[in-house]
Amino acid sequence: MKKPYFIFTMIPLFLSSLFGCSKKESTVSPDTQFVSVGTDGKFHIGDSIYNYVGTNFWYGAILASEGRGGDRGRLTRELDLLQSLGVDNLRVLAGGDGEENIPSHIMPVIQTAPGVYNDTILDGLDYLMAELERRDMKAVVYLNNAWEWSGGYGTYLEWAGAGPTPNPATDGYQAYMNHVAKFVHNDSAKALAAEHVKNIVSRTNRYTGRPYTESPAIMSWQIANEPRAFAGDSLTKAAFENWIATQAALIKSLDHNHMVSTGSEGRHGCEGDIALWERIHTNPDIDYGIIHLWPYNWGWIDSATVVENVDTACARAYEYIMPHAEMMKKAGKPLVLEEFGYPRDSMATEPGTPTVGRDRFYAYVFSLIKESGAIDGCNFWGWGGYAQPGHTTWQPWEPYTGDPAQEPQGLNSVFAADSTTLEIIKSL
Repeated sequence: MKKPYFIFTMIPLFLSSLFGCSKKESTVSPDTQFVSVGTDGKFHIGDSIYNYVGTNFWYGAILASEGRGGDRGRLTRELDLLQSLGVDNLRVLAGGDGEENIPSHIMPVIQTAPGVYNDTILDGLDYLMAELERRDMKAVVYLNNAWEWSGGYGTYLEWAGAGPTPNPATDGYQAYMNHVAKFVHNDSAKALAAEHVKNIVSRTNRYTGRPYTESPAIMSWQIANEPRAFAGDSLTKAAFENWIATQAALIKSLDHNHMVSTGSEGRHGCEGDIALWERIHTNPDIDYGIIHLWPYNWGWIDSATVVENVDTACARAYEYIMPHAEMMKKAGKPLVLEEFGYPRDSMATEPGTPTVGRDRFYAYVFSLIKESGAIDGCNFWGWGGYAQPGHTTWQPWEPYTGDPAQEPQGLNSVFAADSTTLEIIKSL
């Protein structure tokens, strides 16, 4: 069991050695155009509508680093392949908090204690953003996590003195969720999360000399990966809604150029309350709607029917997407399907193993994007690329595959060897 951290002091924000090199003159061009939402409720870059195919690449800052887990040669190959497929939007993590060597937790982390940063991973984040700028690619950068695999809610609670966070790998998910439901009620934990937002959003990239607030590579800042209230009572849901609004307003106060998004799963991530999802996404500081789709994780299919029950998964996906789409249409905002995953046939994990079920599900989702006009961007889960997983359970320091450490490595990943899936992605 982890020992709780207690806060005796905050590290001053002016310690620039923690957050990159000293500030340089901005090099942003006067005509730099950021992604925005037009009066038509669509994404735009300048006068052009921006619809995109993207992927989840949460480990990008680790891969781009020069320390443990880093491989800039692989990063170059991955970005080259993604561009060749028409994938130009990456959802990446600017987080990873707390202790290392914990089951089901990524490492290295970016924040080892409140306000104390791993400069090697910060450097990797800078390098990744510089590479995306050079390639005219975009990133959605998320700053927190409701789940255990990168720290997030649970770590901030520990740092705030709320006691150790149950580890789902040993204590079960119900114990974990009961504990982290305290996050939206804990002012100290929320303040620590807000400080991290300030540190990252206000950062200057050491490779470009450009503040992140002026980076054309950033499409939006995202409050968290799958933020949830984790409790259905009205007080907790209200506190959750207020926290989302407060974080969005904070980011907007720091950065006037980039959009803000939630990272929500949709109704499933709002305790089944789609009205709550609508409220947090019609907040004026939230620029567009977010939903996720997980047919296996949500029990629409089981391990024995990955191929046989694709039609059921597709029908349930349509039923899930459309009410959210109608709400965003009414609000005049785009909708993004920013996570959708499907297991390999027979629950295999190795690159190149059959993906008949996944291919049919991906093909349906992409056809829905093309034909319905209800979805303005998508990020499939997740990019494994050239990784060769060593074990089904991630072991230090094996290559990351796209599936975080608590999940079977390769199960939901799209590898360079998955030729049929790549053809479907390329066709959108």
